[in-house]
Amino acid sequence: MRRLVLFLLFLAPAQAQVVLPFWHTAGPPGDRVLLEAIQSFNEGQKAYRIEPRYVGDYREAGVKLLAALRSGGAPALFHGELSFLPRLAQEGVALPLDPYLQGLPKDLYPRALEAGQVKGKTYGLPLGLSVPALYYNKDAFRAKGLKVPRTWAEVEEAAAKLTSRAAKGLVVSTDLWSFNALVMSLGGSLVREGLPNFTSKEAVEALEMLYRLVQKGYAQARNLAEAPFAVADFLRTKAFMGLAPTTALPVVLAQTSLPFGVGLAPLPREREGAVPLSGAVLTVLKGAGPEGARGAVAFWLHFLEPKRQADWARTTWYLPLRRAAEAELKDFLQDPERRAVFAQAEVARPWSQDPEMVVWYGFLEEALERSLKQGVRPREALEEAQRKALSVEKR
Repeated sequence: MRRLVLFLLFLAPAQAQVVLPFWHTAGPPGDRVLLEAIQSFNEGQKAYRIEPRYVGDYREAGVKLLAALRSGGAPALFHGELSFLPRLAQEGVALPLDPYLQGLPKDLYPRALEAGQVKGKTYGLPLGLSVPALYYNKDAFRAKGLKVPRTWAEVEEAAAKLTSRAAKGLVVSTDLWSFNALVMSLGGSLVREGLPNFTSKEAVEALEMLYRLVQKGYAQARNLAEAPFAVADFLRTKAFMGLAPTTALPVVLAQTSLPFGVGLAPLPREREGAVPLSGAVLTVLKGAGPEGARGAVAFWLHFLEPKRQADWARTTWYLPLRRAAEAELKDFLQDPERRAVFAQAEVARPWSQDPEMVVWYGFLEEALERSLKQGVRPREALEEAQRKALSVEKR
């Protein structure tokens, strides 16, 4: 009988391994941790095999995915930026994952899963979530006897005192993320009840502050295409403050050594303000089916292992997704500045969960550039962006 059972098992077809092509956006230094997690997952079980492929930064990856969806070459799994997720959900491209989310760790941070939700359903599993930081040149601040700014008024004062004929106090970006961070810190939102809210009190106040700094010569405005120059402004001491995600500094340090001390501080904000929780999520595309969803969740749970989360946070400066990782990060969070910036997780919320923002943001970035680089009055620029966004909405 035993020989018969073994013979039948031999004849029975083995269950095929599910292969999951995975397009990701993790470059150095975080790619090491992600690729090691994929390798250990593949080696630790036989049901699934994830095949990673780096497809560029968030915007490059989004363009490539849209092209692949049209041509039929899309992957099973996609590592996409948070603001891209609502559109994938709305178009039916991303699979809802709630049916597969049993047995999740009890110590997940409350906002972690929320970051991957659209209208109450989970379409993305967070891989890397970050909060903003105000970066500053410690040496320049020390030379001027300046304290770290805690309010936007203090940022303006510091920018004025740091400005000279050869350098600006602040470098500002005309991209959506940076402006949204400022608006959120003032208690506002760029979307209200599903419609653009570009002319809100907080949005106007935010752009007027940036406009004032640029017009007085205390700040240098850079658009998205000039992002490398914005970084260079700071590295070459042509500007002494700048706003960027926590993850920006490890990327810079992986490529160069800095000739001055870099400080970082929490984003200044009003009492009713918040900070944007930005980053990217693991999305299962519709072609992957239920088995692809199960495999993605299995990998995500593997990625959430506390020591791996601690290694991820220490390497990339993404927030750890589980409280259990904090025990592994005590040395990392001993630095008071770093601890204060990471503590913003308690007042952070996802910065964009509206599908329409993908359509609207170009109008807003155009308005920011026209105001900060061409001198158009803030309210006028924002009103034009609002009209353009509403005209698209009405079609």
